[in-house]
Amino acid sequence: MTKGHCTVSFHLMNKSRYSSRREFLQSTAAGMAAGTVFPIWSHAQGTYGQGIVIDCHAHIYSPDERSYPPIQNPNRPPSGKGTIDHLREEMRAAGVQSVTAVQTSSFYRWDNRFTVDSSRANSSFMAGICTLDPDDPASPELLEKYVADFNVRGMRSIPAASGNLNDPGVAKLWEAAERAGIVINVLVNRDKRSEIEDLAIRFPKLRVVIDHCLNLRAGPDLGATLRDVIALAAHPNFHAKLTFIPTGSAENYPCRDMHDPCHAVIGAFGPDRCVWGSDFPCELWCPKITYRQHLEIFKSELGLDAVAKRKILGETARRLWFDRG
Repeated sequence: MTKGHCTVSFHLMNKSRYSSRREFLQSTAAGMAAGTVFPIWSHAQGTYGQGIVIDCHAHIYSPDERSYPPIQNPNRPPSGKGTIDHLREEMRAAGVQSVTAVQTSSFYRWDNRFTVDSSRANSSFMAGICTLDPDDPASPELLEKYVADFNVRGMRSIPAASGNLNDPGVAKLWEAAERAGIVINVLVNRDKRSEIEDLAIRFPKLRVVIDHCLNLRAGPDLGATLRDVIALAAHPNFHAKLTFIPTGSAENYPCRDMHDPCHAVIGAFGPDRCVWGSDFPCELWCPKITYRQHLEIFKSELGLDAVAKRKILGETARRLWFDRG
């Protein structure tokens, strides 16, 4: 397997109330002009419309393991799950129009070929998010090729072999991403908060998405992790990926123990800097709920108003990954 053609995956994986739910909803609505409608671009349809849903976090797996061989002892989804056909079925059933495919590092490590081939072949509804080895000096050039030729619109960033996120190899990839005009997705735990902020100072124009919000999870560390996530909202180019409700919950659907933390994150970042993702295939990454239920949490269970839903479920994602200018 060629070095530089694969990706990483660390699904590393008192409640803190920022305000009452009513206060959050009122403040969100007050920030918008009354009656204003913001159309969003549908990459799938090539038209403008309202209420379009974009899934910002799907991991995809090829059934052709000769062409796209997995790593040794991969984290494998159940049989028949995680394929592009399966993803399309879930999207159609849930009313989702577009998706970002995030490199499946726990299956392919640094070999991004299936992700980038799929994002190019399915560009009518998919954008690719690659993950590259920060210790490989060829990675920045490979990133540029993926962006130019394979419909890659983002890169997932993880620490270098040194254990540091603010490693020179990571910084070179962030620099390449800034030049290319794509988004950085950061996958780290709360111990890397200061390192994320160090990089943010060095690359103030780079749009950054915090994958899984530092892996927020119910338990004794929830309050501390939530405070760190909220602190990152002070950086205007940072965005929150709200994928942590089922993965961090100690409960079954609708995972109510993670609703207040989610509202706190939305309150800190604002809906225009938050995105939803499915954690597809849910059968592997969040088996306590289905794809449709994960979306339903945001459509109804959280009690979000129409403006917040429109932004979190589609508008913000369109701007980050699908709007080419």
